[in-house]
Amino acid sequence: MKLDIQCEQLSDARWTELLPLIQQSEVVRLDDCGLTEVRCKDIGSALRANPSLTELSLRTNELGDGGVHLVLQGLQSPTCKIQKLSLQNCCLTGAGCSVLPGVLRSLPTLQELHLSDNPLGDAGLQLLCEGLLDPQCHLEKLQLEYCNLTAAACESLAAVLRATRDLKELVVSNNDMGEAGIRALCRGLADSACQLETLKLENCGLTAASCKDLCGIVASQASLHELDLGSNALGDAGIAELCPGLLSPGSQLKTLWLWECDITASGCRDLCRILQAKETLKELSLVGNSLGDESARLLCESLLQPGCQLESLWVKSCSLTAACCHHFGSMLTQNKRLLELQLSSNQLGDSGVQTLCQALGQPGATLRVLWLGDCDVTDGACGGLASLLLTNRSLRELDLSNNGLGDPGVLQLLGSLEQSGSALEQLVLYDIYWTEAVEARLQALEASKPGLRIIS
Repeated sequence: MKLDIQCEQLSDARWTELLPLIQQSEVVRLDDCGLTEVRCKDIGSALRANPSLTELSLRTNELGDGGVHLVLQGLQSPTCKIQKLSLQNCCLTGAGCSVLPGVLRSLPTLQELHLSDNPLGDAGLQLLCEGLLDPQCHLEKLQLEYCNLTAAACESLAAVLRATRDLKELVVSNNDMGEAGIRALCRGLADSACQLETLKLENCGLTAASCKDLCGIVASQASLHELDLGSNALGDAGIAELCPGLLSPGSQLKTLWLWECDITASGCRDLCRILQAKETLKELSLVGNSLGDESARLLCESLLQPGCQLESLWVKSCSLTAACCHHFGSMLTQNKRLLELQLSSNQLGDSGVQTLCQALGQPGATLRVLWLGDCDVTDGACGGLASLLLTNRSLRELDLSNNGLGDPGVLQLLGSLEQSGSALEQLVLYDIYWTEAVEARLQALEASKPGLRIIS
């Protein structure tokens, strides 16, 4: 049984209805429901009476330290078997973390803990780590985004990494850890007994020097499958430092996120060596880097190499123009592995999109998801897009949001989607405006094709 309520202000009468359900449900989610400490005594009592609970989420409620304490008391029943607990954005402070060591000690079944968006600070993190170090704690996933952590907190986290064998996912993005903090984390990982699979360090103040520290971790941690380094000023120099680790036989990375990392064509050239050599790499994000059309050419050439097995490429907001579409088009007619291509927020224009449509209209195209939002597309490109929707059998999702389409262009798209030959399942048209007559036809189309979603 599942109780899942979001964004609902709960009246007293409604709350009385829900309490018996909280006592019975395996999954209880009451996210953004206006809950405060006042309701937490009831929640704690209901949880104590619920031996079936496996997941509890109270995200975005102003529980405060007192409220969180009451909830956690409810979980410390001998019969509690909770596996996933989310207290994200619940106004938990460092002082409130004093109860966490005892809670983690008493909940050996807990596998996931989400505490992001709480001002824990370094002192709160240290208390949390005391609990994580307890032999009775077997936590596998820990999320600590936006928790006001600094480099000092990383020493405590490093101690946990050295000691625990269970941790598989660590998310500490959006904390000002800087070079010193990342160096401490890397030292902990170098001596770690755990098999970490996911490490997220977005917007943590990393630099090129940090990449030198991460290089050894990437090379030695074969379990690491996802590395997120977005929104850090790594620069081309940082990419050059990281690449030897990525090229190492020990690296088994599948997902690499490098959005807004100050990478140019020089850094992209180094990354192309990775694409050509590492068959394990499946997802790459270079969003928000000033790559330019030359980088697009290099990426497309790499995607045609037999050693490249990439399935998802994100190059949104990468200073690309219509000139790059020839390279992407040529690649898409030959590459049978790439399934997702994110090209939004590049000035491709009608001519560039037409080039892509011609390529994707060729027999054997395998791309399933194409994002072309905010690409300076007008009604002039909709003829090519409409033809593509009829001839392409692989494309399942198309995003044309925030482009200059009007009734004529939208009607061309709808005309193709009304045909039985169209395989598209989702068309995204945010910030596209049309008349009531077009809206009526759109609604009729959705009614007649339940497998098609048009999002606007």
